[in-house]
Amino acid sequence: MKAAILKAFGSPLAIETAPEPVLGTGEVIIDVAATRVLSYADEVFSGERKYLLELPVIPGPGGIGRVCAIGPDATHLSVGDWVFCDPTVRSRDDLISPDITLQAWSARDAGGLRLQRHFRHGSFAEQMMVPTENVKRIGKIEPADAGQWCALGTLLVPYGGFLAANLRPGETVLVSGATGNFGSAAVAVALAMGAACVVAPGRKETALDDLGRRFGRRVRAVKLGGNEDSDRERMKQAAPDGIDCVLDILPPSAPASAARAAIMTVRPYGRVALMGGVGMLGGAGLELPYPWIMRNCITIQGVWMYPPEAAASLIALIRSGLLPLEHFETTSFDLDHANEAVTHAAANGGPFKMTVILP
Repeated sequence: MKAAILKAFGSPLAIETAPEPVLGTGEVIIDVAATRVLSYADEVFSGERKYLLELPVIPGPGGIGRVCAIGPDATHLSVGDWVFCDPTVRSRDDLISPDITLQAWSARDAGGLRLQRHFRHGSFAEQMMVPTENVKRIGKIEPADAGQWCALGTLLVPYGGFLAANLRPGETVLVSGATGNFGSAAVAVALAMGAACVVAPGRKETALDDLGRRFGRRVRAVKLGGNEDSDRERMKQAAPDGIDCVLDILPPSAPASAARAAIMTVRPYGRVALMGGVGMLGGAGLELPYPWIMRNCITIQGVWMYPPEAAASLIALIRSGLLPLEHFETTSFDLDHANEAVTHAAANGGPFKMTVILP
């Protein structure tokens, strides 16, 4: 099969012929129809992000495709089914504290690396092997729509954060990082889940205006100025009845002070989900005040990705029309131009923009 292979950090992807994956028990082979190119893929491939990823590897976390072959433990999947390939691979021998790897992207720790050595290669190829439980049926779609369905991978991340924070219909949410790619998706997800109001802070005025145009009065944009105290007050004033839940999904380049300003807008007994990259590049920690957390009964939870069952319920939200994929503007490349796709994704990683490869 044809594949794009990362052989060394800092080198271009090599477009070569690679061995087809071999089916075993507990696995499914997928014919890849479309796969996202994340906006920071160039930072992963250069080594800048220092992700745990053993080389050489066919990269690509997840994707959309059709079932090519199934193992003996699959009883609901059929050859030809359209599916989403969930890249969040968990070890099967510890349900309480499983090791996790993002297939062909990054391991969480040494245990995740061991898992990565088996479920190694990803979706920048004509075929990929996926754990059976990570193959999620999406129903019938037109082949031309496969690229747009790649938005599932973006939407699932904030959806996992809101599930962890127990977001309930009618609540007010603040999305810290709302003008980014994952943050803007979080705004759409919160509204689809029934949030009465989403406070959307950011520095990019055009992106804030766009959120307002897309979603109307349920979104309250807040222009940030960079001062932690005054920014916090502006965010609070946007929701005079109080903020029930904060989702922080800021990128690694954001300072801890920006995350702290947003977190400390939450009301007493409120919940906070941390999903961003703050601190990954070094710098100060969050330094949240112990008395404020304790006396206000604040729940703060770290969330990496989403639970295994999340994809099915998110697919149902999309199918219901509550979460339309039409928000996403998609630019497509073929596999021969994978390096150009990576460059394009880095330059076009804004809200509701998506770069995909169609193997």
